Amino acid sequence: MPKEKKIVKRNFIGKKFESIHRSRELAVQFLYSVDIYPEHEENFNEALEVFLNLDDISKNDKPEVKERCKDLASQVKKRKNEIDSLLLRVVTGWRPERMVSVDRTILRLMVLEGFLNKTLPVKSAISEAIKLANSFGTKDSARFVNGVLCKIEKFFDDSSKEENS
Repeated sequence: MPKEKKIVKRNFIGKKFESIHRSRELAVQFLYSVDIYPEHEENFNEALEVFLNLDDISKNDKPEVKERCKDLASQVKKRKNEIDSLLLRVVTGWRPERMVSVDRTILRLMVLEGFLNKTLPVKSAISEAIKLANSFGTKDSARFVNGVLCKIEKFFDDSSKEENS
């Protein structure tokens, strides 16, 4: 008789990733609002605090979710020019300022995590970007974001091959 396979549920992993995903959702929402209202960039940290304390936005979110959101948003702000320069190199015909704002915001966040900081595997960054684009973007956002991140992945692969030659 074959042995039964034991199925182990790992709820703690799912909850951990749910909270990380939620912090990315909040970061996208905040960075998008700053992108369309650039005057908030002057008081970035203050605007971020106000955003995270709005009852209808993040009332039920845990403090660690809000802290991760703050960290992500701040890092994107700090490295925005570097990220946009990279986007400019790989996306022909679409300067970052011409992209749909929410797509640009998602790309900035996922380029930061997947390619610059490498805190997320590239395939996971692409998958997460698609989820965020489906949640917040237009009907074409997921496809566009996927295509751009695949070009960035190729750019980094080509760059590392040149360095190793």
